[in-house]
Amino acid sequence: MAVKIGEHIDLGKFPLLLAPMEDVSDPPFRYVCKQNGVDMMYTEFISSEGLIRDAAKSRQKLDIFEYERPIGIQIFGSDIESMRQSAEICTLAQPDLIDINYGCPVKNVACRGAGASLLQDIDKMVAMTKAVVDATPLPVTVKTRLGWDDNTKNVYEVAERLQDVGIKALAIHGRTRAQMYKGQADWRMIRDIKRNPRIQIPIFGNGDVDSVEKASAWRMEYEVDGIMIGRASIGYPWIFREIKHFFETGEQLEGPTIDERVEVCKIHLIKSIEWKGDKTGIFEMRRHYANYFKGIPNFKEYRTKLVGLGDHNEILEVLEEIKERFAEDMVS
Repeated sequence: MAVKIGEHIDLGKFPLLLAPMEDVSDPPFRYVCKQNGVDMMYTEFISSEGLIRDAAKSRQKLDIFEYERPIGIQIFGSDIESMRQSAEICTLAQPDLIDINYGCPVKNVACRGAGASLLQDIDKMVAMTKAVVDATPLPVTVKTRLGWDDNTKNVYEVAERLQDVGIKALAIHGRTRAQMYKGQADWRMIRDIKRNPRIQIPIFGNGDVDSVEKASAWRMEYEVDGIMIGRASIGYPWIFREIKHFFETGEQLEGPTIDERVEVCKIHLIKSIEWKGDKTGIFEMRRHYANYFKGIPNFKEYRTKLVGLGDHNEILEVLEEIKERFAEDMVS
């Protein structure tokens, strides 16, 4: 049966979602993930305060493109009225849905009363969610964690109460805020929520899915409606096509060749420059090179070259050089 968010977003049988990641999930990165078969994506999370103050950085994150659909704009904040207003602003950008971030663990978000911090005040989380739902005709979804820490794993209550105020899907990262990204994600509570007869909305699992084998095993074991992938896709957008191929055929797809790695890296760079301009586009691409060529022996000298260059033609030349030098290597 197809997984649906609201009445109009049909994600097919078992969707793969790209997690919203700060400083990663921008349009250039989303482009290469879409090319590799991801079913739904989100913007980087956007500060509600930034939106209502019309901050340029926040406004730029509202940029979405037709080929990205279905796509959600993700917002975060600590003030209910600011979140309500920012939902209205996001609606004008015409995404397919609005997502609320109740999962971000980083200090400058959580310690300001936003993101995962709301897991310490469920009543406020519910009131905030209702304000956003009431402010937009679009479906509203939520991404959260198991709880604030081991003593307050309250995601069961969160799931029921947020469904009651109108959210249309819930993505759950299998860690508490206290864990940050350490230790192993625990999906057992996610499965319990999926099994709860009161829960009628799609439940997506997130955390630690970094291989075809894991995606396949966890799909069966934890009974989720779909999987959200974050860190494993950075520099490796092929993870979506590999998982999909395995689901469809039961066979492992060969990993990308060096040619493919170089070509997708080039596309990412070009899109980055188109969207942000030469200087910023080149600078922000630097964080991706090591990931695109992970596992290639003796790559360090090329990475050093790539991050040191400020001219995109010179970067493209080095990428061509990489292709020639490592042409014989089949890197999976």
